[in-house]
Amino acid sequence: MMMIPRRKNEFDLLEDMFKIDPFFSEEGNKIMKTDIKESKDKYIIDVDLPGYEKEDIKIHIEDGYLNVEAKTNSENEDKEEGKYVRKERYYGECSRSFYVGDDITETDIKASFKNGTLRIEIPKKEEKKAIPEKKYIEIGD
Repeated sequence: MMMIPRRKNEFDLLEDMFKIDPFFSEEGNKIMKTDIKESKDKYIIDVDLPGYEKEDIKIHIEDGYLNVEAKTNSENEDKEEGKYVRKERYYGECSRSFYVGDDITETDIKASFKNGTLRIEIPKKEEKKAIPEKKYIEIGD
């Protein structure tokens, strides 16, 4: 049996339109899917990064934003004979940003990476009152 890739239909304009935007592509749908959960004292962010290694992921805070960056290059040299008909691997980098506020620092955040999921825990901090409390002047006789 011979494996031959399916030829693209020349008149599939709708498919072409959605492939232009990486959001609609297969790769775009799988990269950095994120769940954010709120508990009593913290926020928990779970980011799916299948195929990435812990060393490929960088997290930092800049101007109140938590930035998650991941790079991968899963290219390997095959010593086996034969030619690939199709090889599906993701090479490149991706990133997401989340606003956490100016009061959160790197030391406040805990992160772990297990089974392709990055878990970030951000403690809740008491919000500073933006509007000062009104003080009234006593009215005398």
